Amino acid sequence: MYNTSFFRKILLVASVVFLYSCDKDFNVIGDDLIGDNHFNLATYSSDVVAYNQKIKPIQSNNLTSNQLGIYVNSAFGTTVASFATQLSLAVVNPTIGADPVIQSVELEVPYYSHVDKVNTDGTRVYKLDSIYGPATGEMKLSVYQSGYYMADLDPNSNFANSQLFFTDQNSTFDTAKVGTRLNTGVEGQNDKFTFSAAEIVETTKDDAGKETTVRRAPAMKLTLDKGVFQKEILDATGKLTTNDVFKNHFKGLYFKVESNGEVGSLANVDFRQGKITIKYKAKTEITTDAPETMEDKTLILNLTGNTVNLLQEVNVNSAYNTAITTPKATGDEKLYLKGGEGSMAILELFKPGELEEIRSKGWLINEANLIFHVDSDAMKGVPYDENKVPSEPNRIYLYDFNNNRPIIDYYNDGTPSATTDAKKIKQVFNGILNVDPVTKRGSTYKIRITNHVRNLIKHADSTNVKMGIVVTEDINIVASNKLKGTDIKTVKGDPFTKAPRASVMNPLGTILYGTNTPDESKRLKLQIYYTKPN
Repeated sequence: MYNTSFFRKILLVASVVFLYSCDKDFNVIGDDLIGDNHFNLATYSSDVVAYNQKIKPIQSNNLTSNQLGIYVNSAFGTTVASFATQLSLAVVNPTIGADPVIQSVELEVPYYSHVDKVNTDGTRVYKLDSIYGPATGEMKLSVYQSGYYMADLDPNSNFANSQLFFTDQNSTFDTAKVGTRLNTGVEGQNDKFTFSAAEIVETTKDDAGKETTVRRAPAMKLTLDKGVFQKEILDATGKLTTNDVFKNHFKGLYFKVESNGEVGSLANVDFRQGKITIKYKAKTEITTDAPETMEDKTLILNLTGNTVNLLQEVNVNSAYNTAITTPKATGDEKLYLKGGEGSMAILELFKPGELEEIRSKGWLINEANLIFHVDSDAMKGVPYDENKVPSEPNRIYLYDFNNNRPIIDYYNDGTPSATTDAKKIKQVFNGILNVDPVTKRGSTYKIRITNHVRNLIKHADSTNVKMGIVVTEDINIVASNKLKGTDIKTVKGDPFTKAPRASVMNPLGTILYGTNTPDESKRLKLQIYYTKPN
C-alpha cells in the first residue's frame, strides 16, 4: 500500500510539472504560433516617446562591405563615398626574376550581382545588387597610391588598442595621396566611371594558337599605371619580404569619388574580394635558355588589410538637418533613420507608473509589437532603382541603446530566411519593410518585442532601457562602432558613444511617423495582445 501511494504521489507531481512546462512553453513559443491572427485576444496600446539622434563621424574601418559612389536622395541629401585600403602580397618574398618588365596592371573588384537570364549562345545577362541611383549613373573615379599609413595599433593608447579610422577622414587621405591618379585609361574607367553589369569575357591564346574564353560575373576593372608598379613593386624586391614590410613601403590605394556633373550612383562593394594582377616578363631561370630569353610571370596583390570608408554628406535637406540637430525631448513628429554618417531614433517605452498598473492586472502577454509607419509623402523624393522600385531600407534594427546590444527577442529568434538571402533570417523579430502592392513604396515596419515586454512586466526590478532604432545592412551584424566625439549627448543628456556597425554600412534612409504626428492612426505605438487572468 505504501509503495502504491508513493508512486501515485510521484505521478501526480510529475503530471503537474509536465502541464506547467507545457503551459510555459506554449506561452513562449506562442510568439511564432499566433502570427498576425490574434483570435479573441484583448489589446492594449501604449504611447512611445521617440526622438531623433544625429550620428556624427563614426568608426568605419574594416567593414565587410563598403560604399563607393554618389547617391542623391532629396529627402536627406547627397552622399559621396570614397574608400582607402591597404594591399597585401598573395605570396610574400616572391621570386621576381632578373630584369623584370611590366606588361600590364589590372585591378578587379567583383560586384554583388545575380544572373538574370542565360542567352542561347551561353552568354549571361546579369543584374547588379546593392546599387543605388540610376543604373547608368556616372561619376569621376580616381585611384591614387596612398601616402597615409594605416597602422594596426593606436600609438595614443601605447599600442594597446586597435587603430580606428572614421567616416570624416577623406581630407586626410586626399592630402596624403601620392603623385597623379593611377587609372589613366579610357574615360569609362575614370572621368565617366559607371558600375557596369556586363559579363566579363576574356579570350587568351596559347603558344600553339589555341584560344580559351573565360567568363566572369561583373566587376570593377581598371587598368593601372605600369610605371608606378614597376618602381614600387618589381624594382623594390627588398620591400616584399613580409607583408608588414610591404605595407610600410606601399601604403595602399585611395579611391577618390567626385561628381562629374552627371547624376551618379552608389554601390555597396566587398573590396576584400578584389585583387591587382601584375603581368610582367623576366629573364628565364632555365640555364639552357639564351641569356636574353624572357618568360611570362604574374604577381598578385590582394585588397586586404586595413580599410576605411570615407563618407561626405553634402546638400543636406533642411528639414532633415533641423530634425536631427534640434530633437524634442517629448518626442518628434517624424523619425529620420539614415545609414552611414547619418541618424537614428531613440525610443522610451511605458510612461511612469504604466508598468506597475499592467502588473497589477496580471495579464498574460501573448504578443507585443512596435509598428512604424513610413511617411510616404516625405519619402516621395527617394529615387527609384532600375526595376522602378524606390530605394528604401529593406530592414531596420531595434537594440538596447543603454548597453549597445541586441534585446532578448533578437537572441530568441532562430527562424531561418525564407529565401537564400542570409540577411532575411529572424523573421519573427522582423524589422523587414512591408511594401504597398499598388504604389510599390514602403508602408510599415514591424518589430516584435514580446519577450522584452514580458520580462519588464514579470520582473519589477528589471531596467526599462531606452531602445535605439537604425537602418541595417545586415541583421546578422550586431556589433557597434565608436563615434569619433568623446562627449556626445542625446537630447535627454544620455551619453552617446556607439552606433550599430551594420547601419554605417547602409547608405539608405527612411522617414517614419513618430510620437507627435497629428495623424493618430500613423503614430508610433506599442501594441500589446494579452489574455486576462481567469
